[in-house]
Amino acid sequence: MASLLVIMKIANPKINQNRRPRSVKYSKAQIHSRVYSIPQLKFEDQRLTSFAGLVIVQSLFSRLNLKGKLKSCFKHMNVRPIFGHHIVMLLLIVDLMLGYRRLRDIDYYSDDPMLLRLLGLKKLPDVSTVCRALRTADKKSIEQLRKLCREMFLSRLKALGLARLTMDFDGSVFSTGKAAEGTAVGFNRKKKGRRSYYNLFCTIARTGQVFDVLPRPGNVHDSNGAGEFILQCIREVRSVCPGIIIEVRMDSAFFSDKIVKELDDNGVEFTISVPFERFAQLKSMIEGRKRWRVFNEVWSYFETQWKPGKWDERYRFVFIRQKTKKQNKEPIQLDLFIPHEYGYDFKVIVTNKQTTAKKVLMFHNGRGSQENLIGEVKSQSQLDYIAVRRLNGNHMYMMSAIIAHNIIRELQMMVKEKSRNTTEKRAPLWKFQDLNTIRQNILQRAGRITRPEGTLTLTMSGNAAVRQEITRYLKALEEVA
Repeated sequence: MASLLVIMKIANPKINQNRRPRSVKYSKAQIHSRVYSIPQLKFEDQRLTSFAGLVIVQSLFSRLNLKGKLKSCFKHMNVRPIFGHHIVMLLLIVDLMLGYRRLRDIDYYSDDPMLLRLLGLKKLPDVSTVCRALRTADKKSIEQLRKLCREMFLSRLKALGLARLTMDFDGSVFSTGKAAEGTAVGFNRKKKGRRSYYNLFCTIARTGQVFDVLPRPGNVHDSNGAGEFILQCIREVRSVCPGIIIEVRMDSAFFSDKIVKELDDNGVEFTISVPFERFAQLKSMIEGRKRWRVFNEVWSYFETQWKPGKWDERYRFVFIRQKTKKQNKEPIQLDLFIPHEYGYDFKVIVTNKQTTAKKVLMFHNGRGSQENLIGEVKSQSQLDYIAVRRLNGNHMYMMSAIIAHNIIRELQMMVKEKSRNTTEKRAPLWKFQDLNTIRQNILQRAGRITRPEGTLTLTMSGNAAVRQEITRYLKALEEVA
């Protein structure tokens, strides 16, 4: 058999060429090692850092002049402590970037040399100092921080040169077991009976950032204060980009003749879900409809120009029917208002957009990206953490989480090229990595700070992937500057 194989190889030399090369094999002795002893521990100051990747954040903060901008937000305060409010705010932003949640966690990295260099300090403030700064924050400081958050996005908006901007509005519940100032018992689906805040967010779909937030107690309706807040956000955008087309998406909690009319009068394109409970006519219009236009095998629709009873003008109402295999098991006490038909779900959208009904539906369904965005900021930037008992202190902590999220998105927009154009659902123009991925791959890297021959040097592991990624970020930031 062996001689036959030799003859075949000689007759057909391609046999050797087509065979896969043998993988290099190692013996067990070359792979495994026997380790029994535990090393002796020794603790000393070696100028070691657990966050060598913060060198990228230091370059970004320097380019944005973030420390100076934060300082201007608190310059109206008469007190001048050693650790100013802007220092504490900057510390909280970095703390949230690194993935910490409780203020007490500051003790575990208080001597990190890279973090101290980033903040421009020789010593970090202790936890009591941070709590004191949060406790003494005032309302004007929070307004200035909100203004800074808006200005940081507007500078990015001018650089993008977008012709169309999509803004989403929705509320989110922040629960707490504490008796924190400004909280109240209200609608809380997950933790019923808990005291909470119910803040209203404006997010930008194209960049995945939070534009502004309206702090509110937990016992208010979604639409409480929404009208003026929405118009304020629109005015801020148009003050920088007068000719930009603004689109707004909202759920049924914001549906009212006042909001619809104000958006239409201001030339804003909108889609708003319509609540069945407030208009009994909608159910009869759906049940009396015999002919539905078809998008595909799942979606069908019809539309009409309709005016609810006390409204002054007619608007475009799009009635949507979706095939579903799920059985409706929810309580049907409201079956006098909500249409029920086995195998279908229904919804109604009011809009002033002049495009096709299919594009209206796709655009409105893209509103779900805002829920993912707020969920990401909650889970990875600790947006929903109630840090102290004072109202303004909790709002200051919330703004730290929002700015931390926005800055990480800004960093990726500086470094990466756009990965997609405008889609029907208005998906972000970039494929962003979440903060946890950046934290694990880049920020949380071990390093040593030394001065060989007087040159400040940060030494890190020679991992090729880490070296390539950090070098790419630093090079891109230098080019932008």
